[in-house]
Amino acid sequence: MRVAVEISLSDEQKNTLVKYVNSRSTPVRLHERAQIVLLAADGEDNKSIAEKLNIPENKVGRWRNRFVDGGIQSLCKEKPRGNNHGGKNSLEQAKLRQLVIEKTTQEKPADATHWSTRSLAKELNIPHNFVHSVWKSVGLKPHLEKTFKVSNDKKFEEKLCDVVGLYLNPPENAIVFCVDEKTSIQALDRSQPGLPLKKVRCGTMTHDYKRNGTSTLFAALEVASGRVIGECYQKHTHKEFLGFLKEIEAQTPAEKELHIIVDNYATHKHEKVRNWLKRNKRIELHFIPTSSSWLNLVERFFGILTEKQLKRGVFTSVEDLESKILKYLEMYNENPKPFVWTKSAEEILEKVNRARVTLDNLQLI
Repeated sequence: MRVAVEISLSDEQKNTLVKYVNSRSTPVRLHERAQIVLLAADGEDNKSIAEKLNIPENKVGRWRNRFVDGGIQSLCKEKPRGNNHGGKNSLEQAKLRQLVIEKTTQEKPADATHWSTRSLAKELNIPHNFVHSVWKSVGLKPHLEKTFKVSNDKKFEEKLCDVVGLYLNPPENAIVFCVDEKTSIQALDRSQPGLPLKKVRCGTMTHDYKRNGTSTLFAALEVASGRVIGECYQKHTHKEFLGFLKEIEAQTPAEKELHIIVDNYATHKHEKVRNWLKRNKRIELHFIPTSSSWLNLVERFFGILTEKQLKRGVFTSVEDLESKILKYLEMYNENPKPFVWTKSAEEILEKVNRARVTLDNLQLI
């Protein structure tokens, strides 16, 4: 049985190590190594030190031995690492790397919904920076999560090809618009003014607010130019939608056909809307598949509007809110930039079909 080498410290060495541990400016690695040596000098074995510091036992032994060989100066130096190409060490590292990937993607810790570098390192008894390097090399980010939903629309492929076709190959003598409503935009007024941005401090806002009502923005994004037509309404029924269609028609050349991409909201299919469209052959609605808002480019504009105007905005009334939204639209349209669609319908279908196969397999488990 291997016995850890004993460590005896002079007063000068002990004072220096204690200084490293207590100083807030000490690098993390040196702070950890100083703790190892101090605990070892107190007579603790490698196993108990590893448990206290939540690090691998072999790491404790390594720095104990380096201190005995080189003193405090050895704690401040990094030994050059080998290239690990070929040989047994390279093979073991490759197996450990694969184990980290499999554990991360196929299992969950007992006490959490996802792994952290330290929890997985503890589970496998390896350094947490090794887990981090593996995750970084393959793009694994367990702490992040994105929302998604695969559309169950029976006419998904037909609608997808129709809309993507308008983006990639629009009809001649026609204008393509993406239309949607951003509903329930709140006119929020903070209880106190926010503190300004300054060095070492971000801008602040009070956590509480006063609700002054809501508004709905109807927006039409012209795909070719990026220009946005917008109107604010208090409601979002078929009456407002029909009025907005007439507004779009009034702001476009009469000789141009209008192809308008919308979602499946009931107001877009209302009987009065359909009857009006029958009398106005110039306008044609194109419906995206259900649960596919990502296919409507106007959603990109709504994201910009939210980030630049609404998220941190302060609005004393609904009128103030609507005025600022319309003012922003004016400035946006001074230098509009189109959102360029690049994916073909075939590429999207391939990705969606892969997702469906994965979901079907998960349901069988």
